[in-house]
Amino acid sequence: MKNIALTLASLSLALAHAPQALAQTHCSSDGAPKPVALFERFISADCEACWGDAATPAPSAKAGAVVLDWIVPSAAGDDAPLSAAATTDALPRLQALGRKPPSLTDVHVSPVDADAHGRLRVAHGVAFNDYVGVGINFAPSAAKPQRKVAAAPFAFHLLLVEAIPAGTDGTVVPRHVVRNAFEGEWLPAQRQARTPGKPWAWMETRSMRIPEGARTERLHLVGWVQDASGQIVAAAQSVCRSYRGRYDGHLSGG
Repeated sequence: MKNIALTLASLSLALAHAPQALAQTHCSSDGAPKPVALFERFISADCEACWGDAATPAPSAKAGAVVLDWIVPSAAGDDAPLSAAATTDALPRLQALGRKPPSLTDVHVSPVDADAHGRLRVAHGVAFNDYVGVGINFAPSAAKPQRKVAAAPFAFHLLLVEAIPAGTDGTVVPRHVVRNAFEGEWLPAQRQARTPGKPWAWMETRSMRIPEGARTERLHLVGWVQDASGQIVAAAQSVCRSYRGRYDGHLSGG
């Protein structure tokens, strides 16, 4: 409990609206480009060749898509070559997309509804004892002429992702491996009153475990929100700023 309290305390500054402090010690989606799509690659933990494949599908650098690599557990369990990075969170994600676990690599692309205009923010604090405090905030836009209004209830997804550069860890292409995942639902009754001090309609904070083997300096968050129809209405990913305010984080790309 002490570890969780400390990681959530470190997150409190990241969730505050204080860009100067945020730039020094925390990572968030503030100022980052808004993703226009999710580009998800599902890789069987049995397929070591898939991990090192130079022809791995990827969006163009200008596509504005968030790339996610899910390592899907296999029947081989811990004996599978990619089992160290496999996550059981990949299985419900595949089920939600109506897809079966792949034997090699499977790709799914989900567009973000450009007409929904919802505002989404993700942020995380400093890692401590294998945990990190994370948060996700969302506010749908007010109705305006010719603008689609997202409908509640909303399902939110928050992923802890490790960015692995090309040429490291056996991959010749950049990887964005899902290390942990959390999802939930925001109901209309849970919506907060919008005031100058509370601009977000829904908020969620928690402590997420960092799996063994993940390098904390390569971690970032990816989050998205779906409306009642299943359409993604907003997406965001965190970047980390240096003390001078420059981005050191992970923008979209292959």
